[in-house]
Order: sequence, then structure tokens, then C-alpha cells
Amino acid sequence: MANTNTDMDSLRAAAQQAVRDLRTRISGLGPDEIEMILSGARSHYAWTDRPVTHEQLKVIYDITRMGPTSMNCCPARFIFVTTKDGKARLVKALARANVDKVLSAPVTVIIAHDLEFWNRLPELFPYDDRRAAFSGNAEHAKTTAFRNATLQGAYFIIAARAVGLDVGAMSGFSNAAVDAEFFAGTTLRSNFLCNLGYADESAIFQRLPRLDFESACSFE
Repeated sequence: MANTNTDMDSLRAAAQQAVRDLRTRISGLGPDEIEMILSGARSHYAWTDRPVTHEQLKVIYDITRMGPTSMNCCPARFIFVTTKDGKARLVKALARANVDKVLSAPVTVIIAHDLEFWNRLPELFPYDDRRAAFSGNAEHAKTTAFRNATLQGAYFIIAARAVGLDVGAMSGFSNAAVDAEFFAGTTLRSNFLCNLGYADESAIFQRLPRLDFESACSFE
């Protein structure tokens, strides 16, 4: 049954109050929290054998899914590769330097996107049926899926760090080979890989430089 105008007004008022309540409770993250998720976090290349549970992965996804995407389109799909058979299939697509990283990680996540994400817009964006913007316009659908799923992949990395896991995102692989192995006959396409677990810190090296504000930012 469709929501009435009264129901929609009530839902909107509740959403607005939830934002006000959140701002009252929390004005911002502290320096330790910011260091944990970004400024002090590192990309990792070696892993301990401490396991990652399915429940942890569900928690990470539940945080990730709340990040914004255009029209709430949510095109990202997360394939958790945890078994020996799954890793063996994935290894075939990897650059040689990345094989040990994947084999030693408790979880390797294929961050993918669904090119036909727009079929679920009536569920995810019920205010207006936007499917016509993508039906028959494959290039627009591809661009929208890739952009927003990449955002969701970044949310995933931050969410994983926020719950205490370490992350090593990777691009040294053949997308075509991964798509053929895992997504043949589907509308899913791979974007990047992300190893997940508890890191062996002995493998990290000094932090590489970043661009300063003046080099990367400007005002108009």
C-alpha cells in the first residue's frame, strides 16, 4: 500500500529530527577516531591468520550501505572471497606481485557494480520513477554505476577500519578475467579488490607523501 501524504509528512519530520538529535549528540569525530579511519591508517600487504567472521562482514556492509549515492541507486555489489577454491579462481586474474597478498588475507572482497542497478530504483528511490533515464542508455548506466559503486567502495574501506579491521585495496589484476570467472552471464562488473583482515604490520614501509593543500586545492 502506498504511503499517504500524512504518512510521508510524518516520515519526513522524523528524519529531520533524527539529524538534529545526531548533531546534538555528536559534533564531530575526535582526533583518535580520525586517525584510525584515515589520517593514521595504512594500506596493508601481509596478514595474520586471525579470522574475520561473517557477522563482521555484515556489520561493515550495514555501515557502508548508508553512505550517499545518486538517487540512492546503490549499484555496488560485494563478493567476499574466503574459500581456497574462491581464492584459486581469483589468483588466475592477479598480477604476480599480488598473489601472496590475496592468498594470505582472510577475506578478499571483489568490489563490483551492477550495470542494471536501475531496475531497483522503484524500491530505492520511490519518489519518482527514474528508470527511463537508464533503460536503453547503456553508457549513462555504466558511468553512473561505476561512479557510485566506487564511492561505496571507499565507504567500505572506512567502515572496515572503523570496526577495527585492516584493509589493503588492490588494482593489480585483470578486470576482464575476474568478470569472466565470477560474473559471466550477469550484469555485474568488477571495479577493484580489497583484502581484509588483521594485518602483519612488519610488512609496511614508511608513509608516502601526499599533495599539500596548495597543490591540490583552489578557490574560484
